Amino acid sequence: MFQDLNYNYLEKLIATAKRNYPQVKVLQDQVNIAKSSFHQASFTWLDAFSASYIYSPQNAINATQPVIFKGYQLVATVSIGSLFERPYTIHNARVAIKIAEENQAQYDLTIEAQVKRNYFAYIEAQADLRNKVNAVQDASTAVKQIKHTFDKGETTFQVYSEALTNLYNQNSFRVQAELAVFTAKTNLEELLGAKLESIK
Repeated sequence: MFQDLNYNYLEKLIATAKRNYPQVKVLQDQVNIAKSSFHQASFTWLDAFSASYIYSPQNAINATQPVIFKGYQLVATVSIGSLFERPYTIHNARVAIKIAEENQAQYDLTIEAQVKRNYFAYIEAQADLRNKVNAVQDASTAVKQIKHTFDKGETTFQVYSEALTNLYNQNSFRVQAELAVFTAKTNLEELLGAKLESIK
């Protein structure tokens, strides 16, 4: 099995999984959202300040609400609560970036470990299949030899029957090993988001 391991190919598989797997993309988007929220929070200092103007015409007379000042009047307000709130909002946005980046780093390690485990399982399944194919060939050769000796009358029917049963069993084990290879390959391709054959 060890001769089948290709660590350069494994690194390509890991890179492919990190590029294609949807959860990796979701976590990268969360980092981007956190960074955007931080930049947005940095500019919210201006929310504490507001300015407006009032225009009272010079020649208008208002008997119900007399106006002392006529013309344009500028009004500026400062929200003290917003000024005290702003540093905490910015701090929380900065921490949200760190959390999103740590989640992404953690998932990078997780996806790397999953790809490795599935790659090793795939290599193991291939090695097991090769052994099962060899066992089927050996059992088939044994059946041919025993059949030849049985036809000559040199072997009993029981020995011939046992050889046939062994061949059938080996074929069944080979089918199970083929299924294990397909399952391991499917599990690996699920993480990669691509077919193994497309990764060179």
